[in-house]
Amino acid sequence: MFDILDDERAIEGLPIRLVIALVVGVASLSVMMNMISGISAIGVSELDVRPEPEVATLGETETVSVAVVGPDGGRVSGATVIARGDSAMLDGVATATTNESGRATLDIDPSLGENQADGTVSFEVKPPANAEYVDRRENTALLVIRE
Repeated sequence: MFDILDDERAIEGLPIRLVIALVVGVASLSVMMNMISGISAIGVSELDVRPEPEVATLGETETVSVAVVGPDGGRVSGATVIARGDSAMLDGVATATTNESGRATLDIDPSLGENQADGTVSFEVKPPANAEYVDRRENTALLVIRE
């Protein structure tokens, strides 16, 4: 008769089985996560801005036309564009909403410090309501130069 207390094998094959199960589980999870991120209906698209002109001159109010674009380069209407001073200073913030062609027009008057040759104005985008867009990454900035 076989007695469990006399079994000398203990957990001989268990550690390698656990390692194999863990490796297979991680590989399966990786494949499933890759499949989920590939579905565009679940994901969201990152927005960016394209200011025109890209360079502003110090000392004059600049009218900047900002295009809000998706990852495919298509324009996005109904988004709110916010201009803030970065290394160049602004008096407060300037905001505008993109029109049907995905452009917003902002009037800004940037300033620089005494010994500062150039600086930047940064843009932030608030996506339109009920849209699958986000603005998490840094956007293209407007360069301000002293002539």
